[in-house]
Amino acid sequence: MTGSFGDWSGEMTAIGPLYPFVGWEMLMVLLLLVFWIVWHVVQVRAETRQHEAEAEALRQGDNLQRVIQQEHTIERM
Repeated sequence: MTGSFGDWSGEMTAIGPLYPFVGWEMLMVLLLLVFWIVWHVVQVRAETRQHEAEAEALRQGDNLQRVIQQEHTIERM
């Protein structure tokens, strides 16, 4: 619970903490860093699977040749 600011006179230490979870800052930062790294790993794996699936679909039949032809047509415009 944070301190009361009904009266600004007095000692700062008597008011109490100015924000919740005082003392948890380092733990929160570490948890955030772990979450951030895990999120990036999951995101890279998902994008790799999607990329491989799209590449495999392009390798089927003449799909790759059609895509290349479409790109050349767009570049000429």
